[in-house]
Amino acid sequence: MTEITATEAARNFSKLLDDIEHGRRRYTVTRGGKAVASVGPAGPNSVTVRDLLDRLRSAPRPDDRFGEDLQRARRALGTLSTDDPWES
Repeated sequence: MTEITATEAARNFSKLLDDIEHGRRRYTVTRGGKAVASVGPAGPNSVTVRDLLDRLRSAPRPDDRFGEDLQRARRALGTLSTDDPWES
C-alpha cells in the first residue's frame, strides 16, 4: 500500500482514483504522520448510502415487546445499567 499525505491526496485526487480504478494501487492517507484513511477499490460488498437506506426501509420492524426483550437479555448478561443515560 502506498502512503500519501492528505495534502498530496487532495492535490492529485484524480490521479489517485485513476490508479485505484486500474488496479495499480491502494493508498494509506496520512495526516501529521498518522494514518487516517485507506483508499482502494470498492469491493463486491460495497454498499451506497442509498442502498443501505433502502434496505433499512424494507427491513421488518421490531415488535412491540422488543424493548422488553432487549432489557431481559441485557439483565441476563449482566450489562443492564439502572442509570438512565438521558437523565443528567
